[in-house]
Amino acid sequence: MSVEVQPSIVIRPSSGRLGVGLRGVWEYRELLYFFVWRDVKVRYKQTVLGAGWAILQPFFTMVVFSIFFGRLANIGSEGLPYSVFSYAALLPWTYFANSLSACSDSLVGSATLITRAYFPRMLLPLSSVLGGLVDLAVASIVLVGMIVFYGISLSWSALLLPAFVFLAMGTALGVGMLLAAFNVRYRDVRYVLPFMTQLWLFATPVAYPISIVPERWQWLYGLNPMVGVVEGFRWALTGTESPSISAIVSSSVVVVVSLLGGAIYFSRTERTFADVV
Repeated sequence: MSVEVQPSIVIRPSSGRLGVGLRGVWEYRELLYFFVWRDVKVRYKQTVLGAGWAILQPFFTMVVFSIFFGRLANIGSEGLPYSVFSYAALLPWTYFANSLSACSDSLVGSATLITRAYFPRMLLPLSSVLGGLVDLAVASIVLVGMIVFYGISLSWSALLLPAFVFLAMGTALGVGMLLAAFNVRYRDVRYVLPFMTQLWLFATPVAYPISIVPERWQWLYGLNPMVGVVEGFRWALTGTESPSISAIVSSSVVVVVSLLGGAIYFSRTERTFADVV
């Protein structure tokens, strides 16, 4: 009588190579879907407005910017109504800021799960970034209405919108993985992040056009990865003047570097998370 031998599964710690981490993410893609769905449900659990909060945050920020920057300071808006100009930039910025905050707290917030079960830890910050796309889609409804109301016609540039969404995702994930890994060991991150995000907002052309920066310095300004994201997003949706190519290229390079650097550092420190968190 033959005895059926059950296959064994051996779980080994990450070797710190990026390829190993990505393979694990793919193998656990169903768990990733569960994490994304969990994050979306928990975000609006027991709230009166539900997903409406995804609209209120950029909308009221747009109102404040329109009053103080558009009316009082008379900041230029590249020929667009200032409300459209600012809201088109606030969409990717709000997505980035919320995703960055969720990423940084993803490991600490799932400490119990991390210490009890094995799975690629990269799923947690990645699910925070993917879950934020739901809010981005909901908040975009308001911008569509504004574009229709003001009679702004879309051009071929709208076809490039997914590329700038991917840049926003890459920026949030790259920086978010670094902060998530730091936050496991140094809980100061939760206090530094709001201040850092606030400064980052005003260092990004959300409330003002990039044209106020001298052209010869725009490539340097583009080292802020959100410059390319915001300018590209605004151009793709509203057909404003073509964004600075040098700024877009600089931002794209920084996004790729931050994404690779964040993933490599995260993979190398992943094995210590369960012991420290």
